[in-house]
Amino acid sequence: MEKADHLLIVDDDEEIRDLLKRYLEKSGFKVSVAANGRQMRNVLAMGGIDLIVLDLMMPHEDGLSLCRELTATQVQPVPILMLTARNEEADRILGLEMGADDYLTKPFATRELLARIRAILRRARMIPIQLRETSAGRRLGFGIWILDTNARHLIDASGAIVSLSGAEYRLLRVFLDHPQRVLTRDQLLNLTQNRDADYFDRSIDILVSRLRKRLRDDSREPQYIKTLRSEGYIFSSTVEHREDVS
Repeated sequence: MEKADHLLIVDDDEEIRDLLKRYLEKSGFKVSVAANGRQMRNVLAMGGIDLIVLDLMMPHEDGLSLCRELTATQVQPVPILMLTARNEEADRILGLEMGADDYLTKPFATRELLARIRAILRRARMIPIQLRETSAGRRLGFGIWILDTNARHLIDASGAIVSLSGAEYRLLRVFLDHPQRVLTRDQLLNLTQNRDADYFDRSIDILVSRLRKRLRDDSREPQYIKTLRSEGYIFSSTVEHREDVS
């Protein structure tokens, strides 16, 4: 029997926690709940969480600070779906910049929440066919960096490990598989998330910004990911396949 995905609901509203727990368990998931950051850390310490549904507006430690903590401290970051009562674009963008994989504005239909969760989990486990070219090369070198495609993290010249979220890893793999080639935002969305962008979709731009920070790439004079106005992005560094040293 296939193991059920384990979700963690983090929301200070007990009614919402209970409602989502019952609904998602009926939909086939294992569900844990937390009312605050402390409880969230306790659940995560036990391991086995596949996705976090995280409320933005909570007292003491809000969802943004918790999201920032999760993406900065976890070796293999858990995908995050952020819930927000705000409908302003700035709040949604900030959530994505902090490391959330997707967001959903309250009030929402439970069926839409379920669809978003399944889509995030599917993307987290999927390497699109376009990314499988380098599956045999377990380490890819560029500049001062090595990407370990098994562990899905970066290693710098000093040997320090820099973790990547699932979305950051998939985007970097696309760039490394297509160096010196202009890729539009639509192409990047299709290659990494298997969907097309709508007119106001800025998720790829936000993700590129996050990836540049991981690579310590100055957006004003980038060494790796360059922006071509009205065209898209190009990965300008040479990429080398390197032997695995495990």
